[in-house]
Amino acid sequence: MARSFAQMARSAEQGNRTVHVPKEPLAESPLPIHTLGSRELRTAAKRISKVDEPLRDLVRDMLRSMYTARGIGLAAPQVGVHKQLLVIDLDLEEAATPPLVLINPEITAASASLNTYEEGCLSIPKVYLEVVRPSTVEVSFRDDQGRPRRIKADGLLARCIQHELDHLHGVLFVDRVTDELSLNEELRQHGFERHHVESIR
Repeated sequence: MARSFAQMARSAEQGNRTVHVPKEPLAESPLPIHTLGSRELRTAAKRISKVDEPLRDLVRDMLRSMYTARGIGLAAPQVGVHKQLLVIDLDLEEAATPPLVLINPEITAASASLNTYEEGCLSIPKVYLEVVRPSTVEVSFRDDQGRPRRIKADGLLARCIQHELDHLHGVLFVDRVTDELSLNEELRQHGFERHHVESIR
């Protein structure tokens, strides 16, 4: 999966490395990542009308924050910015693999086949629970230059896109967990409150 992601990401970037930053963690995250209970995580993001250098600066800071937290995906609302922007990198160990930047992403198609996979989130540290999602999605978005893109993703990339895109609508992965016993235990064990979960049924 990492290899196919790397190939897709290189193709998407087409040699443009404008948002490439070192993948090493910093001593301190450039942007604070909000955690479960923060209203920032429940505020819907707005579409981005202009792709410019200030937006690319935000992308760079989001990437640095993600790498510092050792995550593979980060959505702008997680850092208190309510814009439809995601950054993803499934290949943290390979410096040459560029990250995937998705601006105004939309899922245009999803497979009928579903799979179950354990998810975690930088906004809910140390909590890992199984979530059911479509196994394949097609996504349209704009890249860091504002160019329209369309990809078909499966495996971990499809799951990561769906997880991060949920953030743009104020939805967290724990909202999709159906195993109440495991959910309650994981939240309690790691100091989170159950009433901050907005379960989707």
